[in-house]
Amino acid sequence: MHYLIIVTVLWAFSFSLIDEYLSGQVDSDFAVLSRVLLAGLAFLPVTKWKGVRAELIYGTVIVGALQFGVTYLCLYRSFLLLSAPEVLLFTILTPVFVTLFDDALNRRFSPVALLAALIAVIGAGVIRYDGITSRYVTGFLLLQIANASFAAGQVGYKNLLVWYPTDVPPIRFFGYFFVGALIVILPMYVIFGDTSMLPQTGLHWGVLLWLGFGASAVGLFLWNSGATRVDAGTLAVMNNAVIPVGLLINLLIWNRDADLYRLALGAAILVLALWINRRWRKWR
Repeated sequence: MHYLIIVTVLWAFSFSLIDEYLSGQVDSDFAVLSRVLLAGLAFLPVTKWKGVRAELIYGTVIVGALQFGVTYLCLYRSFLLLSAPEVLLFTILTPVFVTLFDDALNRRFSPVALLAALIAVIGAGVIRYDGITSRYVTGFLLLQIANASFAAGQVGYKNLLVWYPTDVPPIRFFGYFFVGALIVILPMYVIFGDTSMLPQTGLHWGVLLWLGFGASAVGLFLWNSGATRVDAGTLAVMNNAVIPVGLLINLLIWNRDADLYRLALGAAILVLALWINRRWRKWR
């Protein structure tokens, strides 16, 4: 679980960097494309091109296409239809998809894991709810596709390594993840990219380098590695832990206004969800 905690802090810090230095200044499609390319380059030297099971290669490509490609395709399109608070609000349903997909793949139903996920949704909602407008249906549906894709990628990778055991370390074939992401992201940039909004300053490039090598390469590998070491209920809850951590980092570094009472209450609910899930595991 420590991998998930590390990446939660990493991503929470990265979200603030995007908001402060890239949003509205650098084309979002180019920003995502650069993250894929840089992360792919980071894994290029260690990627094993022969001796890896075909199922693992194709499976990792599909996971990357879903967890990074489709997720970001829908996420950034949703900003055209929704306000930022609405986007944050509607992404809190990811834990529900995590538990449902994991149960479906393993042909079971874990009511407590689903309960923990729903409690996590409530906790994140307490923190992020700022009201919604009347025009949100299309944006809401886009974000549910993004949530489902991100959840499917995590659960898919978690089960992929169970179904196809191998002596090859995961780091030697995780580079195929970014091949899958590139298959989706590159056409997105060609179709929707705005070449008049390319990075203009060293700060822009510095943030993109951090997001590519840090948040994407290191972050996604550690997150998916962590996903293979915990149960679905814990993974589901941790998907929403980035919200209170992100708000706290934003408050401490950039002094953004935040409702500390709601932040503390929501974080406490998330901890409650983790506790319920862990108690259930020990009892079972």
